[in-house]
Amino acid sequence: MSANDSSKVAKDFRNPLKRARGLGSAQSGVGHWWTQRLTAAALVVLVLWFVATVLGLLHADYATARATVAKPWNAVLLAAFIITVFWHAVLGLQVVIEDYVHTRWKEVSSMVLIRFLAVLGTLAGVLAVLRIALGA
Repeated sequence: MSANDSSKVAKDFRNPLKRARGLGSAQSGVGHWWTQRLTAAALVVLVLWFVATVLGLLHADYATARATVAKPWNAVLLAAFIITVFWHAVLGLQVVIEDYVHTRWKEVSSMVLIRFLAVLGTLAGVLAVLRIALGA
């Protein structure tokens, strides 16, 4: 075995069966990881804004709360908060399901159900914010 051959062997850490089949990384893990971290970072800022807004409305009446949500920046930030919460939740639950559910049909049906509920929740939340912001 030459020095060149040993360097090739040392670089390939795949399972021999995967090497024989030509299977390797799907190349999607890093993107998922970064998206989850970016949504987490966005949530830090959005949660601070949300808590400050809710605390400011603690003793407010309905009209004041509605007027606060109807302000353009508050409506945009609230919609961003709703979208980011559900997106981050789906990413996190996907990892849990992939790691702990080992029956393929259960994994797929769980992911479909989670995504459906996330889209439904996101649409309901954003629609509610839009109705308040547009005065409908």
